[in-house]
Amino acid sequence: MRFLIHLGLIDTPCEIPVNYQYPLSAAIYKIISKGDADYAAFLHGKGYGKGFKFFSFSQIEGQYRIEGDRFNILSRDISLQISFHLPEAAQGFIKGLFSNETIEIADKKSKGVFRIERVESMANPLIRYADNDVEMVWLKPMSPIVAVMPNERGKDDYLAPDDPAFVENLIYNWRQKITAIFGKEAGDEALLLMEAAFYNNPPKSRLVAIKEGAREQTRIRGWMNFKLKVTAEKRFLELLLNGGVGINNATGFGCVWVV
Repeated sequence: MRFLIHLGLIDTPCEIPVNYQYPLSAAIYKIISKGDADYAAFLHGKGYGKGFKFFSFSQIEGQYRIEGDRFNILSRDISLQISFHLPEAAQGFIKGLFSNETIEIADKKSKGVFRIERVESMANPLIRYADNDVEMVWLKPMSPIVAVMPNERGKDDYLAPDDPAFVENLIYNWRQKITAIFGKEAGDEALLLMEAAFYNNPPKSRLVAIKEGAREQTRIRGWMNFKLKVTAEKRFLELLLNGGVGINNATGFGCVWVV
C-alpha cells in the first residue's frame, strides 16, 4: 500500500539538512510507534528475516533551493510518498496513524516542522493483474537506488546502473526479500527479470550522509534518472513497489513507482 503525504510548513522560512533522509526516517518511526509500539519496535529492530523493514519513502517534492548543506524550503506545501508492504486491510489503520500528525526534520544546525495536512491512499497500479500472472512493468526511482558489492578490502563498492553487476545485485536482494516473506522455495524458484534502461541524459548519482556529524556517520551513494524493466509474478512486483528496490529502503532509498 502507498500513501501520498501532504505536508504544510508550520514556520517560514524553513531550512532542513540536505541529508534529510535519516531524520525523516526517524520521524516516520516516531509516528508509527505512537500508534503501534510493537510494530514500530519490530521494524526498528530485526524487521522481517534479514532485517528487511519492507517500507520505503520518496524524496521530498516541492519548491526548494539547495545551498551548501542546507535544503531551503521555498513553498509552504511539500509532499512525499510512503509505501508499506502490508495487507490492504491495514490501510485505514496506517492512514489514521499519519493523519493530523507533525513531522520534524532537524539536525544541530536547523529544523523544519511540518503538519500532515492530508493523507491520500494511492491506487495499486498492478490491481488489474491476476495474482499468479507473470507481468512486465517499467519502474522509475522516486528516491536513489543503492546497490553495493563488497571488495577485497572489506569495504562496499557502490555500483552504477551501467555496471552489469548493478542489476544482478538488485535481483539478488529481491530474492532475499521474497524468501523473507514467501519462503525459501519461492525465493529460489521465482522468475525475476530486470533490465536497466537510460534516458538521453545519463543516470544521476547522489551521495547521502546518514547520521551526519555523528561518530557512526556513513555515506551512501544511490542513483536516479533511469528506468528498470522488471518481469515477475504480481506478488513479487508488489513487494518491489511496497518495500523498495535495493538496500536501505527504510532510510529513504529505493522507493519506486510504475512509469
